[in-house]
Amino acid sequence: MATKSEIIEFLAAEFPHTKCTVAAVGGMAATIRHEIGVDELRPGGTVAGPVLMTVADVALYVAILGEIGIVPLTVTTNLSINFMRKPSADRAIVGVCKLMKLGRTLAVGEVSLYSEGIPEPVAHVVGTYAIPK
Repeated sequence: MATKSEIIEFLAAEFPHTKCTVAAVGGMAATIRHEIGVDELRPGGTVAGPVLMTVADVALYVAILGEIGIVPLTVTTNLSINFMRKPSADRAIVGVCKLMKLGRTLAVGEVSLYSEGIPEPVAHVVGTYAIPK
């Protein structure tokens, strides 16, 4: 298992460009936050889909690392996203991940994405990660 502070240090060292921050990790779950600015908006004033996918992917990765420790080569093998409603352009995106299965070589989880402070999800994601032996 990796602690929240260990994961934060790892992400800062290996992914210094990420705007995702770790709000919580543990118990087969993780919560990630991503501030939204003009760089994250697409025409029409909505948050770009790749930003939402990034938050979900990081949430899955963090939840898994929280359970197995820092294993850098744990990688995404599948990510499926359903966009449900327009995210707010002036609120952070929050990803709440719950791992559904954690095996020796595969992990499956789901992430609900929200505009911070709004209870209805903006997207639902299911992802699978491969864990190296």
